[in-house]
Order: sequence, then structure tokens, then C-alpha cells
Amino acid sequence: MSGWNRRHLLGLEGMSAAEIELVLDTAASLKEINQRTIKKVPTLRGRTVVNFFYEPSTRTRSSFELAAKRLSADTFSLSASTSSLTKGETLVDTARNLEAMAPDVIVIRHSSAGAPHLLARHVKHASIINAGDGTHEHPTQGLLDLMTIREHKGRLDGLEVAIIGDIAHSRVARSAIIGLNTMGSRVRVYGPRTLLPPAVETLGVSVAGSMAEALEGVDVVMMLRVQRERLKDVLFPSLREYAQRFGLAPHHLKHAKPDVIVMHPGPVNWGVEMSPAMAEGPWSVILEQVANGVAVRMALLYLLLTGEAP
Repeated sequence: MSGWNRRHLLGLEGMSAAEIELVLDTAASLKEINQRTIKKVPTLRGRTVVNFFYEPSTRTRSSFELAAKRLSADTFSLSASTSSLTKGETLVDTARNLEAMAPDVIVIRHSSAGAPHLLARHVKHASIINAGDGTHEHPTQGLLDLMTIREHKGRLDGLEVAIIGDIAHSRVARSAIIGLNTMGSRVRVYGPRTLLPPAVETLGVSVAGSMAEALEGVDVVMMLRVQRERLKDVLFPSLREYAQRFGLAPHHLKHAKPDVIVMHPGPVNWGVEMSPAMAEGPWSVILEQVANGVAVRMALLYLLLTGEAP
């Protein structure tokens, strides 16, 4: 697949394996820029990227800014607290006013599922990239996770992947499951029953009943952050009990394959989702995920604004 036919990147749902491969291959070719002494190419000079983050973010927001700047695009950042949303302006009106300033891409993170899709229906010229919408999807995180797995395993087809933690509230989990299923991996999930979506099996996963079962023979372990800011009810007794039953420690990995890798989208609640020793071990690829996030976002900006592979 040599061309890119999408105007927006709203989610991994509906993307073909060939489209995902194109993004990953493009990211792999652009990643080298980030290792240069002068980390900049003129590819998108004269283009403008607006980062509109309705929710707090460190990794995703800074990653998009770096991605745009390394391709020589101009960037402008806007948060909800400093926009006219605080004066009652609607999200659509804000987007239309932004588009009147002729940006090429609007990157949006929003607390409401579907917000990027709403903007995509109302903007006429700019491309929309979903940087996370509610508990729906986080497609660029899903793509960077796929890239990291492929770098370590050399493939995605046929891998066994365990996703552990707060599945119900995690847009990361949803995008990861969609992407992994599309690329031929087999996914199992494990977490408190109160943090698993109803009929979770319909997402194309199997449900493990214990940590040992979840990790048995897996190639990849993806731990998820407890989404305390999204928990409106008490869904487990305490963080201490959660850590004891669902937290990952090095001794658990005896059940996995010897070359297992451990992932986490960040930020990590050390001592809750995993022990601090996990970051020191040879299994952790957490910082590699962060690095690959810049490459993947560079690839998406490139493909959306040029329509072709480099």
C-alpha cells in the first residue's frame, strides 16, 4: 500500500491491516530523524498543527508538538481553560473559529467520547486527529504500542498478548484490542470484574481468571493505569488490595515466555499497577513506547498532509 486515503485519524476501528502497516512502516522510516544531531527536516514547512487538549496530558501533547516541529510544521497549543469554552462557546464553534485561521491539522483530546468525530463532521478543510476521547479510543497510543511490539517481536501476527487492569475505563485498551486483533494477535484480559466492560468477550478477547492464567505463555504484557479520575464509584476495596491481586511483579513473569516484554501507557502508579522493580528489569519497554510515540505521530502528520508514503 503506497498511498493514504484518509483525511482524518479518528480511531483504529475500521482501519485495515494494510493501513496500519503503512503507518508503522512510515514511522520506522522517520524514527531515524529523532536520533540525529539536528532533529529537523523541512518536509511539512509552511503547514500548521493546532493541539487542542481539553484534558491534561504530558506524553501525548508534547509528543505531537515534537512530531510537528521535527517535520518543520508550525504549532499552536490551546487548552480548554484558556479558550472561549470557559465563556460558553461550543466545541464546534471553537473548532470553526480555529479552522477560520487555516490550520492544516487539529489534534484534539476530549473527555467526551465521539468529540473528534463531531469535529470531523463540521470542519471543511483541516484534518482531525483523535488524541484520546473519553473512554472510547486513543488511536495514536494503539499505533505506538503496535510499533513497539513489532520492533521487539519482528511481527504482530500470532502473538499472545495480555492486557491487565482497568479495561472498562481505558481508551488505550480499546485501541490496543482493535489494533492487535486487526493485525492477527490473540488478546486476553484480566482485571477486577467491576473494571471489565459488560460482555467484554464481544471485543474479541478472552478473559483470564487469575494472574497466572493471564500470563501463561504470553509474548507481551500490557499493564493499564487505574483511572482514578474516571471512577465515580468504589469499584474495588483499596489500592493496596488491587496491587496485591492485579499488580505486576517480576516473579509473575515466570508464567510468560522468556522474551516477554512489559508495556504501560503511562503515567505509572508505581506500587499499584506494577512494582518499581519492573522499570529496572529487562522486560520493560515503557520508555521505548514514549520514543515511538514521536515517530508514530510524525508518520500520521506526514501521511495526512501528503497522502503518500515517504
